[in-house]
Amino acid sequence: MQGLTGRPLPEPRRATLRTLRDPCSGRPIDRGLVLWFPGPASYTGEDAAEIHHHGGPAVVGALAEALRGLADLRPAEPGEFTRRAFLNGKLDLAQAEAIDDLVTASARAQLHQALEQAEGKLGRHCVAWRTTLLDALALLEAELDFAGEEADVASGLLEEARPGLLRVRSEIATALARAACGERLRLGLTVAVIGPPNAGKSSLVNRLAGREAAIVTPHPGTTRDVIEVALELEGMPLTILDTAGLREAADPVEAIGIERARERAGRADLVLLMLDATAPPGSLDGFPGREVDRLVLVNKVDAAPVPAWALDRPDVLAISCRTGAGIDLLLGRLAAMARDRLAGGETALVTRERHRVELAAAQAALDRLLEAPVGTELVLLAEELRTAVAALDRLTGRAGVDAVLDRIFARFCIGK
Repeated sequence: MQGLTGRPLPEPRRATLRTLRDPCSGRPIDRGLVLWFPGPASYTGEDAAEIHHHGGPAVVGALAEALRGLADLRPAEPGEFTRRAFLNGKLDLAQAEAIDDLVTASARAQLHQALEQAEGKLGRHCVAWRTTLLDALALLEAELDFAGEEADVASGLLEEARPGLLRVRSEIATALARAACGERLRLGLTVAVIGPPNAGKSSLVNRLAGREAAIVTPHPGTTRDVIEVALELEGMPLTILDTAGLREAADPVEAIGIERARERAGRADLVLLMLDATAPPGSLDGFPGREVDRLVLVNKVDAAPVPAWALDRPDVLAISCRTGAGIDLLLGRLAAMARDRLAGGETALVTRERHRVELAAAQAALDRLLEAPVGTELVLLAEELRTAVAALDRLTGRAGVDAVLDRIFARFCIGK
């Protein structure tokens, strides 16, 4: 096998430093590391070669052009390598999805969660559950087929399997109970910064982001659309939303921005209500966000004292975006609220809606089976077991997932 080096590729499991040349002109492009991974020990399970080169645009462009000129070579589709690994049995579908989560993780907690999934944690549980269900189905099928004819096949074999089925149902229920935390961690928490115009919302977002992410001016209505800023806080993923100032607006464009601000704040996990110490509101009523998910920030305390109404209230923090006063305390409170909502997310079995839907289907089938009235036909009980097994098979990709594969792998980056 020959490559861009013009010589045979290295022996299996060897890495070699080579000069990479244009196969047509013979001119050198770069000097890099060439690795050869023979299947089935490679990532995809197929023979694979990797070129580790310098990453300058000229090198990348020249290598891409040279590779396109080779026969039987084409660019990979999004997620194609991971899809091949799945189709070749190197990964189950939950592990394949976790590879995408690893690539897109923006915080350490997400990274730890994705690594647990990529190592097959959910898949191993599904295999164990599936084995128990199949054992129960075998007993039930034996009773269906032979109990009336063979004296050594006792009636009521399903009762023998009941303890195992109860255990599987309980374990699935436990996994589903923690699903919300798992899914929330994978997606990250959203924190909406809301309040009247010129309260300092954009200044706070910039200070939290450590850069000029939002435009700050003394003119009301500067922020028209929702600005999103990703932030890692003590290893947890947050998306800070800078929103339009809440007021009655005559400008139709600003009014749209205000409506979007209210809508996004209503869907946010946490809300920071930003107020101006120099112009305190008459009331906190009418602002979006549940009190349990909201912190009230009184900004500009460097220019005015903390209002009397804000004193001794645990949900109110006095800050100054100009001097930084109170920002550390705000970050500590925000981190505590985030930890409370993401607790258990790193070790949760369920991290995606797809997982939750399939496990819920398996649990519902087991509920119908285990709670069926005495005298229910055995063939109906067997069908419930098959339904539960099919749901687990869809989750891990054993069967019935052709319709979702394109949708899953289309989200991957090129080359992964």
